[in-house]
Amino acid sequence: MVHGVELRLPWSHRLPDYVAVHPTYGVNIVDLAQALSDSDPAPLRVLDVGANVGDTALAILARTDARVLCVEGDPYWLRWLELNVASDPRVVVEPSLVSLKSDATMAPVRRGGTTRFEAAGTTGSARLRSPGELRASHPDFAGLRLIKCDTDGYDVPLVPALAAAWGDSTPVLFFELDHRLTRLAGHDPRTLWPALTDLGYVEAAVWDNHGRPLFRASLADMPARAAELDGPSFTKDYWDVAVVHADDGVGAAALSSVLPTFWSSQGS
Repeated sequence: MVHGVELRLPWSHRLPDYVAVHPTYGVNIVDLAQALSDSDPAPLRVLDVGANVGDTALAILARTDARVLCVEGDPYWLRWLELNVASDPRVVVEPSLVSLKSDATMAPVRRGGTTRFEAAGTTGSARLRSPGELRASHPDFAGLRLIKCDTDGYDVPLVPALAAAWGDSTPVLFFELDHRLTRLAGHDPRTLWPALTDLGYVEAAVWDNHGRPLFRASLADMPARAAELDGPSFTKDYWDVAVVHADDGVGAAALSSVLPTFWSSQGS
């Protein structure tokens, strides 16, 4: 059991250990989903890119009425994902790797319950889908309200691309920001903030890698704030970040209910 949800996991998966030591781990995305759902009687549409074993999807579904599109590109974790969600009709599984390069060949590198992908030689094990192809393949998720992206290094290019693909519904974006893994994947983390600003996103809420609140900030301030991730720190290896669109009053209210604007004055 993890956060009250029964999960099937391999012995090597560290999720139960993380939650045992840090009870706030993984709770922020669930709180945010519930806050969004409370504002609309229709089921909340959620996209979970890098779904792993389905823990986030099932935790959200245990708390609120939702439909979740789980995207997982690693065949190993895909088996565990399907074991966990197969009996729940509210979950749709897409066995693909979301990529901006249609001709890339990517292979999984697994460690401690998670996977990052890196360029392979001539063979790879992941089927690729662009954000646009992903949306076109799942019309039931056209009205997406929450995108969660956790792809161990590829979130910086993918999050803006996913937001653009579902731009008409201005979804709240929740993602992992890890500068080290981003650079390891060949991307510059500093490009994230202007890309999101160009799409109309204006406000961010930030938690540490254990799910503990850190601060609220405008996207204009995020390049300077995110530079903290490049400094010496034993407690801020990566951040969980949620951002809301300028036209999404409901999303802004949901974000404030989870991480109040009081936190705008923290750590500045």
